[in-house]
Amino acid sequence: MTAPGWLAGTGVAFSVDADVRASRRTDRSGWSPPGEPAAVVFPADPAEVQAVLRAAHTAGTPVVPRGAGTSMTGAATAGAGTVVLDLSRMNRILAIDPVDGVAVVEPGVITADLDRAAAEHGLGYAPDPASFEISTIGGNIATNAGGLRCAKYGVTRDSVLGLDVVLADGRRISTGTATVKGVAGYDLTGLFVGSEGTLGVVVGATLRLRVIPPARATVAAAFPDAGAAATACARLPVQPVLAELLDAATIAAIDAATGSTLAARGGALLIVQTDGAGEGELVAAALAPTATSVEVSTTGTDLLAARRQALPAIERLGRVLIEDIAVPRSRVAEAIAGITEIAATHDVRICTLAHAGDGNVHPLIVTDPAEPGIPPAAAAAADAIFDLALKLGGTITGEHGVGTLKREWLAAELGPVQHALQRGLKDLFDPRGILNPGKVFPSGSPTPALPFR
Repeated sequence: MTAPGWLAGTGVAFSVDADVRASRRTDRSGWSPPGEPAAVVFPADPAEVQAVLRAAHTAGTPVVPRGAGTSMTGAATAGAGTVVLDLSRMNRILAIDPVDGVAVVEPGVITADLDRAAAEHGLGYAPDPASFEISTIGGNIATNAGGLRCAKYGVTRDSVLGLDVVLADGRRISTGTATVKGVAGYDLTGLFVGSEGTLGVVVGATLRLRVIPPARATVAAAFPDAGAAATACARLPVQPVLAELLDAATIAAIDAATGSTLAARGGALLIVQTDGAGEGELVAAALAPTATSVEVSTTGTDLLAARRQALPAIERLGRVLIEDIAVPRSRVAEAIAGITEIAATHDVRICTLAHAGDGNVHPLIVTDPAEPGIPPAAAAAADAIFDLALKLGGTITGEHGVGTLKREWLAAELGPVQHALQRGLKDLFDPRGILNPGKVFPSGSPTPALPFR
């Protein structure tokens, strides 16, 4: 395949090798767009990103920004006629300031690498998505990624102080400041976080670091079922760092994959971590009346490692559709009960785990890998889960984003007025529609007329 003629003129490294292009076609969602990208570009610095976008904007060529490709919703997929902007070469931690508690990084930095580098200064980077050992900061920013520690420290947006962004036409801007407080003008930093590469390309970030507490306590409580665990979690007397809930199907999958014996504890497991041993004792006391067993540890590393093994363990059972909803914490038990009913109604296998401390529930729908595409029963179950989330006052995505797979449901959640306003923002920042087309909003669809009511 021949690269677009304008690409060589940018002076930026690129490849048209078939294997390279195929490897950037899809992401962890497993969804594959029609065709393959025309080329993959490897910029080494912001100036090269500017050169690529300036030329692509003039030519009208679609560009798909890409980090590590760990998106669960098809946000990093690239089909026919596109050019992939692979940011993996821009992977430097430029500065860590332990006094101000900030880090300045390029978008290709691996999330866990930043956390480890900060730890050398007694600090930590709070967001820790399940893919933190392979996902990049740029990708985390694009999707406003969450993770286990979000219950206390918030999602990625809560740790982003400022951004360097290249706009669709190649102009570069800086948003925010290196200060924790800053309210000058509209919050463009917050707007770019979670925009999935549709408004601009992040080429640098100033991030907030947190002081690592001197001690943490981990409480593992078993319950008869997931509903009982969720109900108990909603009544914790302290704000936990994390509160992870695993249902019986998830526990069974972990046991089968790792040889653990978590199922012997009960029908559901709740893992709660707190800042300080004293808070851990308060949590244990609050959970004890309804739990079948409660253990307190000053490390909890084995249990947290088991929690991070949940997805790989479930993937051994078949092809997994990883759904992502969030509901008010008080309604997590209702959400889990509803998911159980949906699984029975549509005769599909669903393993459910949750960041119960912030109401983020992940129903993992297991399908037969031999079946092409998404089986109708699985698709119907997913739709029912999204509908359930909205009925419970929640959202169709707590941390994975919209991508291509949830576009239709975005309109249902936002309503016509907000949906039109958001599409208008996309058109303002990217008038030629070259940035990650087809993500969040259908590609080529006109801006809907703004209804007034």
